[in-house]
Amino acid sequence: MTSALSIDGLSVARGGRTVLFDLSMRLESGRIVALLGPNGAGKSSLVLALAGLLPIASGTIHLDGGAIGGLPPDRIRRAGIAAVPEGHRVLTRLSVRDNIRVAAPKADGGFERATAIFPELSALAERPADTLSGGQQQMLALAQALVCRPKFLLADEMSLGLAPVIVRRLMGVVETAARGGVGVLLIEQFTHLALEIADHAYVINRGRIRFSGEPAELKANPRLLEEAYLSLSA
Repeated sequence: MTSALSIDGLSVARGGRTVLFDLSMRLESGRIVALLGPNGAGKSSLVLALAGLLPIASGTIHLDGGAIGGLPPDRIRRAGIAAVPEGHRVLTRLSVRDNIRVAAPKADGGFERATAIFPELSALAERPADTLSGGQQQMLALAQALVCRPKFLLADEMSLGLAPVIVRRLMGVVETAARGGVGVLLIEQFTHLALEIADHAYVINRGRIRFSGEPAELKANPRLLEEAYLSLSA
């Protein structure tokens, strides 16, 4: 059965100013949607709003027809949306094993599932998360999201500050998750990597969608991407 995450007319304020304006998007299970745009365009604010971490000023968010906009983060996560916010966010004082346990407290075999996704974590099980490299922390953060078996994964700038070999590893896991039926919203600074694996692409700037279409359009005509990035209209 196909799941759908529908965002309609969404506006979000942050720090006293509106950062998303009347935004509409659709994600479906098994498909990767790339969300591209310059710094400050509103990408991270969208992830936080979808995850219940930022209040919604107006508009609706529906998961499989049920309204989830404005629900608390724990209920949104239980409904099937897992976010990997920007910045390798893990519980630094806990061990790798306990990070997974906290992420999926009711899941049997959660750590085994995590190490099936990232075998590298097995040897790090008892290490405090703050002793891991940035790449290892990002693997852990992504594993935390995926062991919950989400319907949708929101991945925000996973490649930030990481070596290319780690970035490719993370992208491979995202592709595998999508092939397994997970819908993915992928925010990525390396646009060529996102466009390689995406099924659909949006470009956002100044809180508004400037482009929606096939990744092939942006790859074939880089000027479309450039114009969307440079758009200054309110």
